[in-house]
Amino acid sequence: MTPASLIEQYGPRESMEYDVVIVGGGPAGLSAAIRLKQRAQQAGVELGVCVLEKGSEVGAHILSGAVMDPRALTELIPDWKEKGAPLDVEVSEDRFLFLTEAGSKRVPNWALPDNFKNHGNYVVSLANVTRWLGQQAEALGVEIFPGFPAAEILYNDDGSVKGVATGNLGIGKDGEPTENFQPGMELHAKYTLFCEGARGHLGRQLNDKFRLRD
Repeated sequence: MTPASLIEQYGPRESMEYDVVIVGGGPAGLSAAIRLKQRAQQAGVELGVCVLEKGSEVGAHILSGAVMDPRALTELIPDWKEKGAPLDVEVSEDRFLFLTEAGSKRVPNWALPDNFKNHGNYVVSLANVTRWLGQQAEALGVEIFPGFPAAEILYNDDGSVKGVATGNLGIGKDGEPTENFQPGMELHAKYTLFCEGARGHLGRQLNDKFRLRD
C-alpha cells in the first residue's frame, strides 16, 4: 500500500514540530546538532533539534576504524579530553611502503606530503567517537531517535521541504499492514538537514527533484 492509501485507511500520522530535523546520526549530523545547540545557547534562544538515526543505537552503522585529526573536534568541543572523548591512542610512527612481489621499499617521512603525516593524530574506533558525540549532543538537549529511519520526504505546497516521515511498522512480507501495524510519524521543521551519506536514498530523491547534480 502507498503512504497515501495508508493515511486514507488509518487516518493522518502524528506529527512533531522542530526548528531543525537532522537525518543521520553519524559524525556529520551529530556535529551539526551540537553546533546548533551551542550557537543557540550563546544567543540565549531556544532551539528544538532532532536527530533521526536508522541504526539501533548511535554508532551502530559506523564500522570504520580511523586515523583522526583532532583539529575539528577541538574547534567543536575544546575540552574534549576532559569530557572523556575516546581518543586514547596517539599515532607514534608513520611508515609509507611501496609493496612489490619480493618485498617493500619505504619512503622516508621527510619526502611525504603533509596529508600523509599523522603526528598528533589518533587511532580511533569511529563508532565509539560517534557514540560519544551522541552523548554530548543529548547533554545539550538534542533529541535523538535511534531505530527510526527517515523513509519519506515531506513537502510544503510551494515545493520546499517540510520535513520527513519515519517508516511504518508492522508491514508484512506482502507489503500489506499486519495486526501490529503502526503508522510512521511526521517530523516537521523549519530546516531539514540531510546527513545520511553521499548516496543516501533520500539524497537521491532530492538530487532528482531539485536537479542538484546540474
